[in-house]
Amino acid sequence: MKSYYVYILSNKNLTVLYIGVTNNLIERVQNHKNGFGSIFTKKYSLTHLLYYEKYSSSIEAIKREKQVKKWNRAWKWELIKKQNPDLIDLFEYIRG
Repeated sequence: MKSYYVYILSNKNLTVLYIGVTNNLIERVQNHKNGFGSIFTKKYSLTHLLYYEKYSSSIEAIKREKQVKKWNRAWKWELIKKQNPDLIDLFEYIRG
């Protein structure tokens, strides 16, 4: 069964957030880290994976991505800190 992910990236100083959706979280984050993500993530050096959610449906993942993108900044940070209170880069944990 295919999985889909909503994820949030930030830069080293945690000043900018990016919310995306993908069906291959490891590959997508690796692309961002290597400068092959979106123009926005490259421009702001958004390479730290701070948060992700897993879905079995692309429709649900896209719906959630759009929902979170509309939230204010404080709500996004609250969501991130619930899963990742130390604000570490989760990429090393998912990569294995």
